[in-house]
Amino acid sequence: MRADARRNLDKIVEAAAAVMAERGVGVPMEAIARRAGVGVGTLYRRFPDRNALIAAIGEHYVHSLAEALREAAENAPDAWSGLRGFVLWAVNPGRAALATALAELPDETFLDMAEFAVTRRRWLEGLDELVRRAQAEGGMRADVDTEDVVSLMNLFVCHPADLPAHVAAQPVRFLHLMLDGMQASAATRLPGDPAEDAPRV
Repeated sequence: MRADARRNLDKIVEAAAAVMAERGVGVPMEAIARRAGVGVGTLYRRFPDRNALIAAIGEHYVHSLAEALREAAENAPDAWSGLRGFVLWAVNPGRAALATALAELPDETFLDMAEFAVTRRRWLEGLDELVRRAQAEGGMRADVDTEDVVSLMNLFVCHPADLPAHVAAQPVRFLHLMLDGMQASAATRLPGDPAEDAPRV
């Protein structure tokens, strides 16, 4: 694909992502075309149906996660700062709104997308590496794993409607509090910790 064609395609996908974040995945294709500054015919030539466009948006979103994680890992003063900054970046209202819209779709929407799967795996591997680095450096508590971080992000980014109303009204405040609890300096033994459950003599 020529560079100018790639730029036009990226412009459409970015515009579609913004509109869907605001209005949901059912937004009319005409509204997406207007935001992208192209005709509806051009939009349909690029994406023959809504599913094709949604698949491209999902790929665009997970690619942005992978790139943001890479930048955080490379530019932060330490691994914990990078991890914390990345999670807070992901919960930005605009990005979180898009993730919420995409989370409403059935899993099958993205299952057959090989590039999506590769990018998602790369993002998860990068996140796991950053978690391990943060723990090795002593910034992050050792009994928290990557799945815990993903679960936290999944709740705040993809399913904010499941949060209590007072938490949903101030998501960043409560996310800061939860991230504070993941720091090594705040660690206490978790329920179910073998060391906690061992008999005392």
